[in-house]
Amino acid sequence: MAAASNVPTVYFRTLDDDTVAVPGDVGDIVMELARAEGIDGIDAECGGGCACATCHVHVDPNWMAKVGPPSALEREMLEYDGEVAETSRLSCQIELTEELDGLTVKVVGR
Repeated sequence: MAAASNVPTVYFRTLDDDTVAVPGDVGDIVMELARAEGIDGIDAECGGGCACATCHVHVDPNWMAKVGPPSALEREMLEYDGEVAETSRLSCQIELTEELDGLTVKVVGR
């Protein structure tokens, strides 16, 4: 019998302050998980091209070391959003790994 593989789950704190658990696969993009689940506030107008800030999330501070900081291009896009925090990331730039199982992000929305 094969061992069960670890299915990484992302926890989205929604605009309504609910928490929605969304399972994914290693290699999935956090933004795509949110869109597939219909999470309000993750509009992803550019389709994940890091060309807007409509998938902006605040990563739980306990997860920032594992998620890592935004790239220079990502920081430029975040400058267009009024709710930038030290833990801001574009969810289109976060690729799911086994290490990110349990990742918690807060949807910023507009």
